[in-house]
Amino acid sequence: MNAVKTGSHVASTLEKTPVGDLVDGTGHSSGAEWLTRYSTSLMGVFGTPQRVLVRGAGCLVWDADGKEYLDLLGGIAVNALGHAHPFVTSVISSQLATLGHVSNFFTSPTQIALAEKLLALTKAPAGSKVFFTNSGTEANEAAFKLARRNATGPDGAPRTKIIALEGAFHGRTMGALALTAKEAYRAPFEPLPGGVVHIPFGDIAALEAAVDETVAAVFLEPIQGEAGVRPLPVGYLRAAREATTKAGALLILDEVQTGIGRTGKWLATEDAGIVPDAITLAKGLGGGFPIGALLTFGERTSSLLSAGQHGTTFGGNPVATAAALATLHAIESQRVLENVAVVGDYLRTGLADVDGVTEVRGEGLLIGFDLDADVAPAVVTAGLDAGFIVNSPGPRTIRLAPPLILTKDQAGTFLAGLPAILQTAKDAQ
Repeated sequence: MNAVKTGSHVASTLEKTPVGDLVDGTGHSSGAEWLTRYSTSLMGVFGTPQRVLVRGAGCLVWDADGKEYLDLLGGIAVNALGHAHPFVTSVISSQLATLGHVSNFFTSPTQIALAEKLLALTKAPAGSKVFFTNSGTEANEAAFKLARRNATGPDGAPRTKIIALEGAFHGRTMGALALTAKEAYRAPFEPLPGGVVHIPFGDIAALEAAVDETVAAVFLEPIQGEAGVRPLPVGYLRAAREATTKAGALLILDEVQTGIGRTGKWLATEDAGIVPDAITLAKGLGGGFPIGALLTFGERTSSLLSAGQHGTTFGGNPVATAAALATLHAIESQRVLENVAVVGDYLRTGLADVDGVTEVRGEGLLIGFDLDADVAPAVVTAGLDAGFIVNSPGPRTIRLAPPLILTKDQAGTFLAGLPAILQTAKDAQ
C-alpha cells in the first residue's frame, strides 16, 4: 500500500509541472511536429522513428495523435508485462523514493536478492555468480572479457579464438559487435577486437571441426532473433557442450532476447540437458527498466574475472534490481509462463493458415514468419496504419515479440487483420 501511495504522490507532483505534460502524453504537439524536433536534436542512428508514442497500458500504446496500437513487438522483447504494469511501476516508484543509486562501492538488498533469485531460477550449480549490467550488449561485452580470461590451454598454449555463428547478433559495443555477424554493422568500425571466427549456423560438423584447444569460448543464441527467429536445431546445444568441454573452452549462451519467459520457460535452453559456463540476460528482465546480467556457472568460471577487471557505474543499482525482482514476481504469481505457451501456440497455428505466409518459426511468444514476397517492410507500415506494431528483420520476414501477457483475443485481432495488411503491402509495391 505504501508503494502505491508513493507512486501516486510522484505522479501527482509531475502532473503539476511542464515535464508532467510530456510524461503522460498531454503535450500539445502533433506527431509530425515531434518528429521535426527529433530530426533537429537527436542523432540519426535509428533512422526516422515510425511514430511518437506517448502512453501505454498492458499490450496497447497510443501515439501523439491519439491513435491506438496493439504492441506485438514489446520494445523488441523488452516489455515482458506490457506497459505501465501497476505492480512493477509501484515498486519502482517506492524504491526510487527510498534509495535510487549508491555506486558499486556499496551494495543493496535488492541487488543481492535479485542475484540469488536468478541463480535459483536458472538452477545454477554451487559457486555460480552474477554481474549486473544496464543492457544486453553490456552483458555480452562482459562475457567477451570473461572469454578472454580463459586464455591458456594445455601446456600453456594460448587460446586466441572465439567462435560465434553466422547470422549472430550479440550487440553493438566493440566486443559484442565482433561477435555479431552482419557485415553492415561491422564494416564501419573495423578493425574490431580480433580472434572471432563465424561458422555456419546449425552445422554440428562445422562446430566440432572448429572447436579445438585454441578456442577460448563459443557464443550461441538458442534462437537467432535478428536473423529472422531461427532456432538452433535439436541436438546442437548438447554437441556444443560436448565439444567445448573436451577442448576446455567456455560455452556462453546469449539469452538476452530468449530468456525471462519469452519462450514459455525461464530460459529457452533449460530443456537441453546441459549446464553452460555462462548465460547473458537483459531485455525482459526489468519489465521495461534497463538491466542486464551475466551469470557465470561454477566456481572456476565465476573466478575468471577478479576485482578491478570489469565494472559499471549504474549496473545493479537499487531501482533496476527492484524492477527486475518485481517483474520476476509478477511472472511467477500471475502464471505468465502458461499464458506464453498457450497464446504462442495459438498465434503460430493461426499464422500458418494465412495465405501468403510460407513458414512460421519460434517458440512461445518469439515468433518469425516468412512471406511469399519481399514485402515485409511494407507490412510493417501497413500494420501501423491498421493499428498493429510488428518488425521486419528481413525483406520477407516478420518478427513478433509481444508482451508475455498478450491474450488470445488480442492475438486473434491480429490474425483477423493480417490478410488485409498483407494485401495492402503487396498493392503498395
